[in-house]
Amino acid sequence: RQRVISQKLLELGIIVHSVIIGMSLGASQSTSTIRPLVVALTFHQFFEGIGLGGCIVQAKFRLKSVLLMALFFSLTTPVGVVIGIGISSVYDENSPNTLIIQGILSAAAAGILNYMALVDLLAEDFMNPRVQGNGRLQVIVNLSLLLGTGLMSMLAIWA
Repeated sequence: RQRVISQKLLELGIIVHSVIIGMSLGASQSTSTIRPLVVALTFHQFFEGIGLGGCIVQAKFRLKSVLLMALFFSLTTPVGVVIGIGISSVYDENSPNTLIIQGILSAAAAGILNYMALVDLLAEDFMNPRVQGNGRLQVIVNLSLLLGTGLMSMLAIWA
């Protein structure tokens, strides 16, 4: 039961995050902003989808739930883009109200995703008896984590 709640919380965090990213893309007016954002969004959503898919497989949900989660994940960013395009005529990205709302939504999504990544996803992988009993595998897992974190950070700086 706890696993199902964790998976649903992860899905919620990803949905909120994807809608916010989509809104940022849809509301963008400058091609110098849109191009890097599309590239970053493509890589980010690709790896986020792989991670979510792995979690869904591990949780062993019924087919109906898996299809519903995949549908939500697939539609959230495009829905965010549509919302962003819709609000772009009244959207002032430097307005204090806009910055506060964007900050609150981003903080909520980031908090959920960080919690899920650290507590549920990484802890389970790092505490696996196979990893714990193999020093070489521990080094590989840690280096992979650092490499992934570094690459995502570079992507964030670039976008």
